[in-house]
Amino acid sequence: MRKNNVTIKKTAVKSGTWQYAPAPESTDHIEIKQQYELFINGKFVKPNSKKYFDTINPATEKKISSVAQANTKDIDLAVKAAKNAYDNVWSKMPGAERAKYIYRIARLMQERAREFAVIESMDGGKPIRESRDIDIPLACNHFFYYAGWADKLAYAFPNRKPSSLGVAAQIIPWNFPLLMAAWKIAPALATGNTVVLKPAESTPLTALKLAEIIQASGLPDGVVNIVTGYGDAGAALVHHPLVNKIAFTGSTPVGKYIQHAIAGTSKKATLELGGKAAHIIFEDAPIDQAVEGIVNGIFFNQGHVCCAGSRLFVQENIAALVIKKLKRRMDTLIVGDPLDKNTDIGAINSKEQFNTIQQYIKLGIAEGAEMYQPSCELPAQGLFCKPTLFLHTSQSHRIVQEEIFGPVLSIQTFRTIEEVIEKANNIPYGLSAGVWTDKGSKIFNLTTQLRAGVIWANTYNKFDPSSPFGGYKESGFGREGGIHGLASYVKFEG
Repeated sequence: MRKNNVTIKKTAVKSGTWQYAPAPESTDHIEIKQQYELFINGKFVKPNSKKYFDTINPATEKKISSVAQANTKDIDLAVKAAKNAYDNVWSKMPGAERAKYIYRIARLMQERAREFAVIESMDGGKPIRESRDIDIPLACNHFFYYAGWADKLAYAFPNRKPSSLGVAAQIIPWNFPLLMAAWKIAPALATGNTVVLKPAESTPLTALKLAEIIQASGLPDGVVNIVTGYGDAGAALVHHPLVNKIAFTGSTPVGKYIQHAIAGTSKKATLELGGKAAHIIFEDAPIDQAVEGIVNGIFFNQGHVCCAGSRLFVQENIAALVIKKLKRRMDTLIVGDPLDKNTDIGAINSKEQFNTIQQYIKLGIAEGAEMYQPSCELPAQGLFCKPTLFLHTSQSHRIVQEEIFGPVLSIQTFRTIEEVIEKANNIPYGLSAGVWTDKGSKIFNLTTQLRAGVIWANTYNKFDPSSPFGGYKESGFGREGGIHGLASYVKFEG
């Protein structure tokens, strides 16, 4: 039988549900080298450390490639290359000329979008549908968007005389490897800065593939440098005296370390840190749409986003109906091969993160919460976790207060708007939130009172290059995206 151009077959189970036949994405068109070097001053160079580490496919737990491990000397070479390119080439280049390079990078990324998507899913574990339909197109769009601003900075900041900062050190996480790179590199280049980017050690491959694109684009040597390694490489970047700006996306503890490290210096910083987003469903909400938004906000991405809606607040009189529909929807989710187009929930990115998620699930049970998991089968090999729902939780539960970064959702009920606002704000984080209601006045009321940087109404996890993103409290400071993203990479004269 055919459904939406995908072959399906009926299973033998009593429920009569339908199971999709496997539809794996081909890997024949991608090229992954056995060993990757550091990208410094426009060339791929061997690390001074002479050390390499393996990047692993979390769906198979098999090695994909060996990647260079940068040390302090490598970081110094990369920063000096960026500084030289800034002083002699990039900062002196007219904005219209910079725009041409940024646009060219975007077009080359588009041409190889399918390759980027497959590598992203292999290296990070996310379903190919998310990589193909969201991550890669959005990364390309950020380069297109900021290419358009490169020669219009005077219009972005009228009467303020913006100028570039210098060398930007950028450190990105493993949950959106290519998208995070685009978020940071594109506005930095548009405003005339040069870049040293360090991707996460568990997902370096699309950043290194981007380095190939940058090399092919003809971008002047040293304008973008990409160095791979562990935390010591990131620390060396933060402390380097020639770095003028630090852009970091990652955990709150590391963000606090960076704040302390640059205190008393002239370095600017933007920090996008942890999150524990609240999803709020009112009695007048479109319930089926809201349930799908919840699934999209926490399960489709394995919970691997800092803005994942991992705390669900449901108005008391509709809680039973919402939970029933949510469980039914969870029963249909497919956990499996990230490269299979039918997969809803892929692999957990690393063994370390997988163990962390399992510990939190055990903790939730120990704290007295009621756990629900669908009866879906997990692949015999790989780092996979069932979507998990915790009922009867309270504000004191650690699974409610602490960031899990996995497909784990906790549910609480509320009666009044005042109650849910107090509960939603009673947390160290403030990155994002979601509100579901058919009353516009209720939406605007909550947006003024919820302490979250981004609030979605009757949708979730929608991003656009022209929209700013960032948080409050322990979710960091500064904004990325839109004109706000430009402001993070300029200083104002006069």
